[in-house]
Amino acid sequence: MNNTEALREAARVSKAWPYEEARKLLKRFPEGPPEGRAIVFETGYGPSGLPHLGTFQEVARTLWVKQALAELADWPSRLIAFSDDMDGMRKVPPNMPNHDLLQHNIDKPLSVVPDPYGCHESYAAHNNGLLRQFLDRFGFEYEFLASSDCYGSGRFDDTLRRVLRHYDDIMGVMLPTLGEERRKTYSPVLPISPASGKVLQVPVEVIDADAGTIRYVEPETGETVEQSILSGGAKLQWKVDWAMRWVALGVDYEMAGKDLIDSVALSGKIARILGARPPEGFNYEMFLDEDGQKISKSKGNGLTIDEWLRYAPEESLSFYLYREPKKAKQLSFGIIPKAVDEYHQFLGNYPDQEVDKRLGNPVHHIHDGDPPQSRMPITFALLLNLVSVASTDDKDLIWGFVKRHAPDASPETHPELDALIGFALTYFRDFIADSLFHRAPDANEAEALRRLDAKLVELGEDASAEAIQDEVYEIGKTGGFESLRDWFKALYETLLGTSQGPRMGTFIAMYGVADTRKLIAEALAKAE
Repeated sequence: MNNTEALREAARVSKAWPYEEARKLLKRFPEGPPEGRAIVFETGYGPSGLPHLGTFQEVARTLWVKQALAELADWPSRLIAFSDDMDGMRKVPPNMPNHDLLQHNIDKPLSVVPDPYGCHESYAAHNNGLLRQFLDRFGFEYEFLASSDCYGSGRFDDTLRRVLRHYDDIMGVMLPTLGEERRKTYSPVLPISPASGKVLQVPVEVIDADAGTIRYVEPETGETVEQSILSGGAKLQWKVDWAMRWVALGVDYEMAGKDLIDSVALSGKIARILGARPPEGFNYEMFLDEDGQKISKSKGNGLTIDEWLRYAPEESLSFYLYREPKKAKQLSFGIIPKAVDEYHQFLGNYPDQEVDKRLGNPVHHIHDGDPPQSRMPITFALLLNLVSVASTDDKDLIWGFVKRHAPDASPETHPELDALIGFALTYFRDFIADSLFHRAPDANEAEALRRLDAKLVELGEDASAEAIQDEVYEIGKTGGFESLRDWFKALYETLLGTSQGPRMGTFIAMYGVADTRKLIAEALAKAE
């Protein structure tokens, strides 16, 4: 059995979630897709606000399912990243500039609302551009489609006619889900007013389904208007629009957030009314901000992709997004260091794993089956501790500490480490510098610190991390502490000014015995 066959056999039974999702498509097409037909994956984005990591993760996760399918079967596939830029602007996000400009364009399609930043042809184009910029940066392969282009070019026209032919059936699905007042004005079709340019939410009457014409009353003038919904004359309410896209684009797979479970079911019913099979998919849990609130584009209460990449490499972001998609997770600056270190831990484990374990390793998926070699001799957490104690912006100084632990490393031989030092300096400056607090040790802690200082004198400047760690442990076990955790916590809070910290033997060996003794002296001076 060659490597490809072994991988495919393991993938068929792997419990890694991308394979579980990809196997749904194998069941969808037990004989394989029709000849010349690619499996179509889709992700959706509403550019009503700046793209955040919740937006980005849907594209990333869908691509991992697409890659898993490629490992399971030799089927062609493509990914459509779809932007619903025909949606009307309902409200102005608070994190946007030029509120007055945007307020004057309420209810107009996002594709025609002016860009408040003044750098793109529209509000939607600005936000779409940001999303595409980051997708391209990560090397994602996708086909970008905008709702305005698909409606305006007539690409959706045949399916729109189908919507009008089944208008009453679609109303039969939607009306029971609406409140009494909303039922009076609801229509699956939202005309674009020729007079105001707004997306209208008004009752409509189907005049000629084959011609695509409807009748409605223009709310601002009271005039009865007949117009075609084809070629950009209207758009659909989003649940109907979603189903229409599935049908028009032949979508086979699309995931969605847990908050859209009911919407997926409704759109699935409408897709069947239109004569198509709804796509496969699953519902992922939502990201939460540091206060436990759902991430929202309109609130702007989540990390942007740019903000994460200011403090950590791209791979750490992909790693965090990959893991546990059905579990609600916090999305805040505080989780970044742990994500970086866990990524490198999994990357280091990969080469020695059996094929089944490799397929369950997140790095297999985020690197499309070809992870790079692990070359990180120091953790991000330890780098942050070094920067915090040194209180410096000097990268060369931090390199001096690192070389004590990894003498063969340099910015030239380890550019990933050099970049990580840069990230650590930035993270320290923005999040740690103002929060450091070195408390005074109590009497018992002070005595233990004096013992540690004496042992460091005995060990000398060239002591190994292991030798130092042994002495740290011994002092903790015999120093009158209830647990070793209390001893380490005392070290972190009195010497480093933080509540959590590194393996002290490694830290002291890197920071230097003499410099560590200065930290101890400063802590003991506070106890006097």
